[in-house]
Formats: sequence, structure tokens, C-alpha cells
Amino acid sequence: MTTDLTVGLPRKTLWRFLLPMLVSVMFQQFYNIADSMIAGRFAGEDALAAVGASYPITVIFMAFATGSNLGASVVVSRLFGARDFRRMKTAIHTAFISCVALSLLLTAYGIIFCAPMMRWIKTPDNVFSDGALYLRIYTFGLLFLILYNVCTGIFTAFGDSKTPLWFLIGSSLGNIVLDIWFVAGFHMGVAGVAWATFLAQGVSCILAVVTLGSRLKNMAGTEKAAMFDWGLFKQIAAIAVPSIMQQSVLSVGNLFVQVIVNHYGSAVIAGYSAAIKLNTFAITSFMSLGSCLSGFTAQNLGAGKGGRISSGFREGVRLSLIASVPFVALYFLFSRQIMGLFLDSGSQEAINAGVMFLKIVSPLYFMISIKLMTDGILRGSGAMVYFVIATIPDLILRILFACLLTPHFGSTGIWMAWPFGWTAATVLTMIFYRKIIPPPQKESIAGID
Repeated sequence: MTTDLTVGLPRKTLWRFLLPMLVSVMFQQFYNIADSMIAGRFAGEDALAAVGASYPITVIFMAFATGSNLGASVVVSRLFGARDFRRMKTAIHTAFISCVALSLLLTAYGIIFCAPMMRWIKTPDNVFSDGALYLRIYTFGLLFLILYNVCTGIFTAFGDSKTPLWFLIGSSLGNIVLDIWFVAGFHMGVAGVAWATFLAQGVSCILAVVTLGSRLKNMAGTEKAAMFDWGLFKQIAAIAVPSIMQQSVLSVGNLFVQVIVNHYGSAVIAGYSAAIKLNTFAITSFMSLGSCLSGFTAQNLGAGKGGRISSGFREGVRLSLIASVPFVALYFLFSRQIMGLFLDSGSQEAINAGVMFLKIVSPLYFMISIKLMTDGILRGSGAMVYFVIATIPDLILRILFACLLTPHFGSTGIWMAWPFGWTAATVLTMIFYRKIIPPPQKESIAGID
């Protein structure tokens, strides 16, 4: 099931590797959207608003999971590309031990501070209790969330994008069935949505860990690998920490945006909740392609074949633009029909808010997808300072323009702030890419250890 990304034509290698990853992330996001659909249709507008109000906080926790995924993936990719299987196994053990400790700390923090965090973002009283309840249950599953993401990162490092796909298909279908059972059948409301996610993630995590353990036993090398190595821990942290910071900065920005949204009441919160889930579906799909480029870059650097990276980048951009087309078409042309899947006809204010968000943001997917492909190259090559710096303008400009535009355009002014942040971040990322990746005729990696 492993794929050596250092041989063969980059176009064929990457497309074969990227497509299963794209499908798997789509399944993952589909069941996240299904949570909101089922909450909105069977438990009402306030239940959808409660899940949505807690969403920016859960995204911060998710940042730790995806950062851990990237840190483990890049380091393991390099060692796999260099065929250093003993140290590769030690890196995997080190990542697991570190992430268990991290998960326990985050779980304790989430349980203690879930209600205060909901107050910090000015959650309306009519959705506060359900929002805090959803967040508390969500934090119980952080160990499963983080370990599962580390496993998928390691499978990706091996060039295996099919195994995570099968896990996600099973998890997605299981989560949807449990959602319907708990919310529509047992009328558990927001708690049912949260427990369905907890159980689906738990089963997927256990299966992924068992499968990875079996895969490692069959890897080459008879010398026993150490359980922990501080040097490898530092290498993993050098990728993971900036990735967590970058995503956390964006998440903190989204928290400020959520505070502004919350001033407009539960109807706008519900509409934003549905629309931001749809937006996350698209963005996470593009990010998964960028993560594949990180693995491709790291493997080729480990094998001393940096000249292949420019070709890989071009193929990643081509696939991301193709992937953008259905999202733009659906969200821009059929936004009202899609919002109708979350809310009934009696929630017109919420539907209108979500429709306006999708129509403003979706055409920018062609641009932001290129930015996320470039991010993948920066991470895989170890240029983490550039990677983090490119995020800062997005955060500042999105909040600044939201504050400037809402007095004139109401809640629509919040959505109008997105293009300013995304444009600045894309321009910066492309400049940094050109600094570390020379033109194709001189394809090599400059200044990277």
C-alpha cells in the first residue's frame, strides 16, 4: 500500500496519490456537514446555532490535530525517502507518545474552560447551554481525534492515501447513522450530534492505530527501534508547532469574527454555521492536496531529488483548480438550495445570511487553492517561518475589514472581509515560494537543510 513518491513521472505519481486523499477528506467533511444538517432539520435553528457557536473553538483543537499530523508526516516522509526505517519507526513512536500527552492536556483544559470560552465569544443566552454541552462532549474525544490524524499523516508519509480513505468512508457513514439515530430517533438534540461524532472518531482511531502497528511490523529492518528520541521530537515539533500556530492564528481570527457574528442573533449565527461548514468542506479539500505535496516534497528531499518539486507543484495546482470548479459552481449558483438542506423555509433570515456568505466567498476558491498548494511545498521543505508569516495578513485584514464594513452593510460586511485577507496571504505565499524554489531550469532546493 506504500508509494515511493521519489520515482516515476511526478504527474502520474501525484495524481495516483492525491485522488484518494481528496476523496477521503471529502468524506470527512461530509459527515461534519451532516452533523449540522441533522441538527438544523431535526432539532431546529437554535440547535444549529449552538453547534455553530462552538465551531470556532473546536477548530482551535483541530489545529493541534492537523499540526501533529503534518509534523509526523514530514519527518517520517524524509526518513522513508532516505530508507532509514529504524529511525523512521522511532519517529513514529515519538510522535505517538508526544501526542498522547498533548491530548490529555487539551482534554483537561477543554473540560474546565468550555463554558468560559463560550462566554468569551459572546454566545447568545438562548444557545449558550447547548453550545457549551456540545463543546464539553467534543473535548472527550480529543485523544481519538489527534491520534487518528497522526496515523493518517504517517500513512500519507508512506505514500499510502488509500488506507485513510477506507477508514473515513466507514467513519462518515457510521457518524451519519448515529446522528440520525440519536437526534431524530432518540431526540437527544445537540448532545446526540456530539456523541455520534465521539463514537465514530473513536472507532476510526482504534482501527487506524491497529492497522499502522501491523504495517510497521512488516517494514524492513530487524534492529529494534527506540521508543523516544529527543532529536526526532525536536524535528517533529519544528514542523508541528508552526503549523499549529498558523492554524491557531486563523482560528483566533475566526473567534473574533464569531464575536461579531454573535451580535446579530441566533438566526445569523445559524446561517453562518451552515455556510462556514460548507466553506470548510472546500478549504479542507484543498488543504489535503497541499498536505500531499508536503509528503511529496519531504520524500524527494530525503532522497536528494529536489529537482522534482517544481513539477509536483505544477501538478498540485492543476488538480486544485480542477477541484475548485464544482465547489464554486454549487456554492455560487445553488447556494439557496444548499442552505435549504440545513434549514426549513421558516428560517429565511438564516438562509439569506448563509447564501450571501457563499456567493461572496466561493469565487475566491480558485485563488486560495493555489495558496494552499504553495503552503504544502513550504511545509515539506521546512520553510516554516515563511509559512507562518504568510498567515498574519489574512487574520489582521479579515478582522479589520469586518469591523469597518459591518456599520455600513450589516452582517454582509463580515463576509465581504474574506477577499482582503485571502488575497494578501496568497500574494505573500507565492513570493516566499519563489524564494526557496528556483525556476524549473534550475530545479533544486536552496537553503534547506
